[in-house]
Amino acid sequence: MKPIVSIIMGSTSDLPIMEKAAKLLNEFQIPFEINALSAHRTPQEVATFAENADKNGIKVIIAAAGMAAHLPGVIAASTTIPVIGVPINCTLNGLDALLAIVQMPPGIPVATVGINAAENAAILAIQILSNADMNLAQKFLKYKENLKNKIVKANEELSKISYEYKC
Repeated sequence: MKPIVSIIMGSTSDLPIMEKAAKLLNEFQIPFEINALSAHRTPQEVATFAENADKNGIKVIIAAAGMAAHLPGVIAASTTIPVIGVPINCTLNGLDALLAIVQMPPGIPVATVGINAAENAAILAIQILSNADMNLAQKFLKYKENLKNKIVKANEELSKISYEYKC
């Protein structure tokens, strides 16, 4: 089994957030890898990873970073593979990381999800991969249907709650 999604984080302190992406990819039976690479502390390793990701079979990269949050952009600059950035809430309520990731120069896009939204990053990766994999597309369709059913059920439960002035 070879990974097709790569989860990269600037530090293992990001793992509690990024494991939400790992768990969802695992649930969908998508082979993935997880690595810690720092745009500032291991720049050569980041460049090597990005330059070889395609040759290594990676189809989507999910990159998390906090504070200066350069990692997703640095990776995107050296690969043609889609990069999804996850801003991590380290300082300034994560706004610094969000702005650093989302404000990429023309030609170097990074798809960006919300602050600490690793699960949404995995969902976006699944949607990208579903374009070329009908089995995965069917699994994803079922996943979306289950999300809908949870809300329908929750609304049914809310209708049973009684208050004197509830209509």
